[in-house]
Amino acid sequence: MSIELIWAIILSFAIFAYVVLDGFDLGIGINYPFIRSKWERDIAMNTVAPVWDGNETWLILGGGGLFAAFPLAYSVVLPALYVPLTAMLIGLILRGVAFEFRWKDKSKTQIWDKAFIIGSIGATFFQGVALGAFIQGIPIEGRAFNGDWWHWLSPFSIFTGIALVFGYGLLGSTWLIYKTENKTKRHMQMLGKRFFILTLLMILIVSLWTPYLHPEYFEKWFSYPRILYVLPVPLLVAISTVCCFRALIKNNDLQPFVWSIILFLLSFIGLMISIYPNIVPPSLDIWQAAAPKKSLQFLLVGVLIFMPIILVYTSFTYWVFRGKTKPDESYH
Repeated sequence: MSIELIWAIILSFAIFAYVVLDGFDLGIGINYPFIRSKWERDIAMNTVAPVWDGNETWLILGGGGLFAAFPLAYSVVLPALYVPLTAMLIGLILRGVAFEFRWKDKSKTQIWDKAFIIGSIGATFFQGVALGAFIQGIPIEGRAFNGDWWHWLSPFSIFTGIALVFGYGLLGSTWLIYKTENKTKRHMQMLGKRFFILTLLMILIVSLWTPYLHPEYFEKWFSYPRILYVLPVPLLVAISTVCCFRALIKNNDLQPFVWSIILFLLSFIGLMISIYPNIVPPSLDIWQAAAPKKSLQFLLVGVLIFMPIILVYTSFTYWVFRGKTKPDESYH
């Protein structure tokens, strides 16, 4: 367990935490077009009002950690993904502005609702596009990105963008199942089932498509005896799929959200299996991209101090605002 691998695990954790935590509140915006009444939209937004901005802490930690611990990877990935990452940030800004102004400027609620929808879907879609472009590989010559401005745009990256919209839609609807009740909860269960089917279909297609992007991916998933080591992942996906569907149809509150997170976790593990030991597929590995060992050791001290603090205050926030969100409650 080298210091470089420890840092790769830390960054993987930060990225996954961001995907789940910001994923479900972006999912609220993805579900918004299917929530027609104003009072239901108010409840939906109130479920994430106390936590949504804190969720983006993990995005900062992931991006800052990549710059500090793997500067070569940072210098390669950013030029390759400038367009989708910039579009994602614009979407996040639009989502945040709409979130705040919706409560302040009540005469233009419908306009801000549309901005909230566009920002949420746009940020999610381009986040998925960036992920797809990253998985399909970034050409490197020497120590720099060696591709054109539109290298990120491909059928696979567009598909992963759409897939992530459906996936975050599932996280958002299952979060609302957990946080709402009565009519709103029943509505979210209906939406949750639809997003679940679409997400499952996307997982299946991406899982079958990814091994054919690079020979190394195919060998990791289908060559013997490696297939024996990775076989538990698809088996666990199948089990989680059954459990998630049962939770959706059995009127459970928290279980659909938990099983949705597990599906995301297993998909994330599958991605890590495909690209490891590379930090920038297909040719730049963790050790080549890492900062000097002394720098990593120094930075690790800070992370070991501040990451537990972030985890504690995040957990405390969710604990304080646990339970159902009532129609008469507001955090603004």
